[in-house]
Amino acid sequence: MKALVYLGPKEKAVQERPMPVISAPTDAIVKMVLTTICGTDLHILKGDVPTCQPGRILGHEGVGVVQAVGTAVTAFKAGDRVLISCVSACGKCVNCRKQMYSHCSTGGWILGNSIDGTQAEYVRIPHADMSLYAVPPGADEESLVMLSDILPTGLECGVLNGQVQPGSSVAIVGAGPIGLAALLTAQFYTPAEIIMIDLDDGRLATAKKLGATATVNSRDGKAAEAVMALTAQRGVDTAIEAVGIPETFELCQQLVAAGGHIANIGVHGRKVDLHLESLWDRNISITTRLVDTVSTPMLLKTLCAHRIDPKQLITHRFRFDQILKAYETFASATETHALKVIIAT
Repeated sequence: MKALVYLGPKEKAVQERPMPVISAPTDAIVKMVLTTICGTDLHILKGDVPTCQPGRILGHEGVGVVQAVGTAVTAFKAGDRVLISCVSACGKCVNCRKQMYSHCSTGGWILGNSIDGTQAEYVRIPHADMSLYAVPPGADEESLVMLSDILPTGLECGVLNGQVQPGSSVAIVGAGPIGLAALLTAQFYTPAEIIMIDLDDGRLATAKKLGATATVNSRDGKAAEAVMALTAQRGVDTAIEAVGIPETFELCQQLVAAGGHIANIGVHGRKVDLHLESLWDRNISITTRLVDTVSTPMLLKTLCAHRIDPKQLITHRFRFDQILKAYETFASATETHALKVIIAT
């Protein structure tokens, strides 16, 4: 089968790879129908994720059709259309018992990281009963791809960890796909203000269409002053970091109000300074998290009820034989205005 393979920092290629096979009774083999590229894949290509070694098939999102299941799989059978979760979970270990599926002792974020992922014609899914979701009848499958990762990540790591509340103020630093996913899901909790911050006016315009109450272009280095002006010099109750570089996390520290929350989503590959000299007396909470996907069933229901439209985040579509072009397009978002790209296999 054909697959997109990570070859080392800044190196990738489409290669012929062996078909995956069932190696445990809880496995399923899924034929990919739709997949996408995540910002985390770009972090891998930068060398920011040392757990992903050269030779790995990338990707942890998508929709497909079950081809075969192991003898212990009871929830799915060959022919079922399924949504693939970015997190694999056994459901039995001590962390899974706490619904901390991202730290499952035999799973977690392993697809496209420590085992081969979804940017291929076929993929092996461990712990299939806990790691796949049946595609609801009539559901838009392109929209469902957004539920593999970015919607639950934006909600759990940003909105829920940031304790967004009715009437509160929120700043989201980074108007890329994950920041916009946080914007969409923050509106479940009716905050009074959602301020989106980015360097790209095009992405900020999209954020405004998707519900941001205000936008700030941070290119001039005065984003903190702009947010303070918008919040009567108080700052925001929740600052969500959705980029993964030192500058954006430091900006969140400048934006947060006394008693507020800094919720980190971004994948950080470099050291970040924590300014306790400014924050030690401010009653600030700082959270980090890898998505657990506990919100996926709720998001599925919300999507099927047409209460959220993640398809708005899709800007480009490619065939699998165009996946290198898809990567180029996604990585050059300033020029291409790409948000999420859909790759049909």
